[in-house]
Amino acid sequence: MTTIQSFDGLGIAPTLMEVLDRHHFKIPTPIQYQSIPPALAGEDIIGVAQTGTGKTLAFGIPLIQRIFQMNTQALIVLPTRELAVQVDEMLTQIGRTLGLKTAVLIGGQNMQLQLKQLKRGPHMVIATPGRLNDHLERRTISLSKVTMLVLDEADRMLDMGFEAQIRRIIQTLPEKRQTLLFSATMPIEIVKLANRYMKTPLRVEVAPSGTAASNVIQEIYFVRREDKLTLLENVLKKYQGSILLFSRTKFGAKKIATAVRNFGHSGAEIHSNRTLSQRFETLKGFKLGKYRVLVATDIAARGIDVTGIELVVNYDLPENANDYVHRIGRTGRAGHDGRAISFATPDQRGNVKDIERLIKTQLQVAKLPDHMQSRAPIIPTEGGASDRKNWRSFSSSRNGRSRFKR
Repeated sequence: MTTIQSFDGLGIAPTLMEVLDRHHFKIPTPIQYQSIPPALAGEDIIGVAQTGTGKTLAFGIPLIQRIFQMNTQALIVLPTRELAVQVDEMLTQIGRTLGLKTAVLIGGQNMQLQLKQLKRGPHMVIATPGRLNDHLERRTISLSKVTMLVLDEADRMLDMGFEAQIRRIIQTLPEKRQTLLFSATMPIEIVKLANRYMKTPLRVEVAPSGTAASNVIQEIYFVRREDKLTLLENVLKKYQGSILLFSRTKFGAKKIATAVRNFGHSGAEIHSNRTLSQRFETLKGFKLGKYRVLVATDIAARGIDVTGIELVVNYDLPENANDYVHRIGRTGRAGHDGRAISFATPDQRGNVKDIERLIKTQLQVAKLPDHMQSRAPIIPTEGGASDRKNWRSFSSSRNGRSRFKR
């Protein structure tokens, strides 16, 4: 296996290399190492990698370099407002000294501000599907000069029901373009999208689709629904670092956040009922340590890119097994160790099996605290998760490229 030592030899222009060095980006991640050279060469790419593996620079560096080489425009489409803002911050940091101009088109933000950004003639448009379609309908944006398209977190965008909007966006773009698609999982819907809109893309896969991060220890508790808050209180006492907690519903997120504060911990919730400014304030507070516990729904949490989250808690199991991979990918980022704890009720053994089938391993079943043993649910052991011995986190990764066949 090749040892990755630096960004040298990837075809990055000297000026960009200086910028990377100035911002202390010394060693590329596997997805960056494999994606940057073919992306700089203008190839279509499907990048499959876990969250937190550096996908933003994997497409951002080639986009910035080609924008100034070819005097062209790029479009980046992402599922959530928070993720769009974070991608803009990262790429502006890299491209500022080169004169990079961006426009961020997201819902919940003043339309006049976005129109002002568009009038500047941005090199790069970073947008969520809904707001971009709003601009297309109002004819306040033209995508006729876009020669590079990035679909980031593509699987999540399809899960969130954006497929029709994505198709409309793609249909307004020039047929002659470069398309880069990045995803943590590779469901059949992504394959169909690639077959329809990409030209023999290179598939860059640094981990099998659906693989959970190898440096995240995963545990699961079987607990009665009415005992979840009691278990959560115990978990919050056991771990002292920052915690990201997932609730299935907005109402549940608010209820849990209130309980967290009643337990004596600083906590806040983030979900689609919160305004954009409230969500940004909450996320900023979480990053700064103002809130130790952030309670989030899946829709809002996709934009949370925070290094140093000690623990992810799945208070509610996700409806879709793919979301489990995305959730626990919020810890153990950038080479750090992480931990993920899930709460499952006795009737969710099927959901647990779906997750285990996807990540290709069995979840470690944790023992309830002593004071909860009398209320421990009885789980049938036949073929279930409750009769398994403890295990360390599953680790299976590989580097490789393959041509994606039509």
